[in-house]
Amino acid sequence: MDTACGSDPPQSKKVCVIGAGMAGLAAARELRREGHDVTVLEQSGDVGGQWLYDPRTDAADPLGVAAPVKVHSSMYASLRLISPRQSTGFTDFPFCPKSGRDDRRFPGHREVDLYLKDFCDAFGLMDAVRLNTRVLRAAMTPARRWAVRSVDLGVGECDGADEKKLDAYVDEVFDAVVVATGHYSQPRLPSIKGMETWRGRQMHSHSYRVPEPFRGEVVVVVGCGESGKDIAMEIRGVAKEVYLVAGSMEAVTPGLSKVLAKHSANLHLRLEVERLCEDGRVAFKDGGGSSSSVAADTVIYCTGYSYSFPFLETGGAVTVDDNRVGPLFEHVFPPSLAPSLSFVGVPRKIFAPRFFEIQARWVAQVLSGRRALPAEEEMRRSVEEFYRARDAAGVPRKYTHEIGRREPTYMDDFGEKYCDFPRVEGWRHELLGSFVRGMMENLETFRDDYQDSDSIHRAMQEWHLSCVQSSPPSCCSYAESQAAVPAQLVSVNQHND
Repeated sequence: MDTACGSDPPQSKKVCVIGAGMAGLAAARELRREGHDVTVLEQSGDVGGQWLYDPRTDAADPLGVAAPVKVHSSMYASLRLISPRQSTGFTDFPFCPKSGRDDRRFPGHREVDLYLKDFCDAFGLMDAVRLNTRVLRAAMTPARRWAVRSVDLGVGECDGADEKKLDAYVDEVFDAVVVATGHYSQPRLPSIKGMETWRGRQMHSHSYRVPEPFRGEVVVVVGCGESGKDIAMEIRGVAKEVYLVAGSMEAVTPGLSKVLAKHSANLHLRLEVERLCEDGRVAFKDGGGSSSSVAADTVIYCTGYSYSFPFLETGGAVTVDDNRVGPLFEHVFPPSLAPSLSFVGVPRKIFAPRFFEIQARWVAQVLSGRRALPAEEEMRRSVEEFYRARDAAGVPRKYTHEIGRREPTYMDDFGEKYCDFPRVEGWRHELLGSFVRGMMENLETFRDDYQDSDSIHRAMQEWHLSCVQSSPPSCCSYAESQAAVPAQLVSVNQHND
């Protein structure tokens, strides 16, 4: 069991956080609060991680086969949150509407990015962040510290093997490393017969930004998660025909059925791609032994993402197997390398960034000595028991880190057990549940057409009042400096398998 460590003075460690997205910023703030010396290494030119919209794509590799991908962000221009902002912010820094910005309950990705920059300003984190810095290698030294090699991308791209650019490397040693690189960058592709030779255009949703390139085309969208549905509905407005491929009829919610009926002229549902044919056709399995095909111009795979840590060298202590990162005790600590190596932000289907705060606070307190981890063998047994329980429940390995729908109390129980973190207020659960139901019933309109219950209405009034009363002027500094920049029409969709 995790325990407090008595009255020993907390220890300050030199910690490297890899990634300055939502999880990395949560980690940096909690580590600093605990008195650690923090350096955050971020490969992009600004903080924000996925929320830092990049109009560029991996044009030479639209399927994202190479690892790591050249462009980190997978945001498309129209993306909006699928969770209300009231359940999306940090616990002590609410995601309040700002004058002159996107004040919708489900704002676009630019608003989330601005919020994260406001968070950095409010807590003075930017002086710990080193931008345009890619981590090439992180490996444990014989002294059980971490040697981290990075490169300044301002000097030029470097894959770690170009001896001519060795002078661009920076080698540093840290007491601990926190991996917070997210998991919506490296495309996860299906295995479909004929993919290697199909003559049409194939791409992953990672490389999708706007619908215009698909004007007049016949497009097949493989995958019926949130991104697949969003992209199919958007492309339908310019394409000749769109075929949305779902894994099963279970994925066809009442809301999707309404959309399909409303736009039946050029939006169609199919259940499985059988193969991509050499003549440019896509053949579908329609169920009941029947099949059909269509001559298509483009196939877009909205099939999710893979966890990828190409910089991390652990000698096999941490592996990624069918999207299971492990072994990780409570999705955070690899038993044989704990506590000096940890992961923040691996779980999916959780309250973010709240759960990242909880994980980060636990990591920070373990590193300072205020909390103790179980023995290595005990952590390993716990992970094995968790795997057996998931297997017995029939949960596919790729969903190992999907928490919310399978373990609804996990986040609150975790916070209470490991770092005395307060539980989520009941009204936030009610709010989120109401919008999940709204999305299931009204896919096109749930973000903008909603009816609050009396209890949610009262809670929302109190929440907005607290925003007015508690928002410090320092929170607005970045926003005010960016007020003249046009907002993107966009949204935080979670990319699902």
